[in-house]
Amino acid sequence: MQKIDSPNARTVLVTGGSRGIGAATARLCAARGYAVAVNYARDAAAAEAVCEAIAQAGGRALAVQADVADEAQVLGMYARIDAELPPLAGLVNNAGVIDVGARVDAMSVARLRRMFDINILGSFLCAREALRRMSTKHGGTGGAIVNLSSAAARIGSPGMYVDYAAAKGAIDTFTLGLAKEVAMEGVRVNGVRPGIIDTEIHASGGLPDRAHQSAALIPMQRPGTAEEVANAIVWLLSGEASYTTGAILDVTGGR
Repeated sequence: MQKIDSPNARTVLVTGGSRGIGAATARLCAARGYAVAVNYARDAAAAEAVCEAIAQAGGRALAVQADVADEAQVLGMYARIDAELPPLAGLVNNAGVIDVGARVDAMSVARLRRMFDINILGSFLCAREALRRMSTKHGGTGGAIVNLSSAAARIGSPGMYVDYAAAKGAIDTFTLGLAKEVAMEGVRVNGVRPGIIDTEIHASGGLPDRAHQSAALIPMQRPGTAEEVANAIVWLLSGEASYTTGAILDVTGGR
């Protein structure tokens, strides 16, 4: 894959970009020549570390704080990107959460609201603002959106994360519908469904060793890496995927 024509001439926003798949995607976008907006909700130090690594490699990055489920914060984030970075060319809707494993009959309304607000509402808000900048209908020059789904959307995650799986199922439908809605406006919309990936997200669900403990469930007999998912995301952002929209790519080791 080649760099875009002019280094740092267009910007990609990566939500949840301070760790895991988001951080790997931010670094790879920068290596491909994009300026990168690295969104984070709370961990400013982690986001700044990603930006510093990009800068040391000759790229351009900006850490931007926002809880993606909060409309005012999302608007503030985009305003800062507009003011400090080149025009937007891409959005990676990566920010998301899981919770501790639980059955549906044990889930609180607070848990469900957090799950759906961040994973679904946040993706809609960020996509809305990206479209207002990239769509030719709004005077933009086009771009690409990649939504992060999960293999859980196909499996259902019974006894553990049915709420998370349901949220990611919504992201699959969102991806398909939005892709068709803006196909004539210069914006491509695709999704990536990671499987069991060796990142910090498992610790937030109380199972820090889940990725390696689950290896036997994966046909390739190993968890994936954040970099392997980032490769798929950045391909979908790139001109090499110019005729690909409405696609959802599984990166699951065959699971």
